[in-house]
Amino acid sequence: MIGVVTEFDNGAGLGVITGDDGATYQFHCTAIADGSRTIAPATEVEFETRPARNGRWEAAAIAPRLSS
Repeated sequence: MIGVVTEFDNGAGLGVITGDDGATYQFHCTAIADGSRTIAPATEVEFETRPARNGRWEAAAIAPRLSS
């Protein structure tokens, strides 16, 4: 999927991505694929989804999208 990081709290390591489908997906910094543990808001990303708690979906394998 493709989306944009809309929120990221460096202290907590938690963030939110708004997908191109309009849905929001929470994530933890350990889901950032390059291991950096931080990502700036407004970064366009590619990501996968996986089941999370309470029937929700969360973002995983998050990687900044390379411009062409």
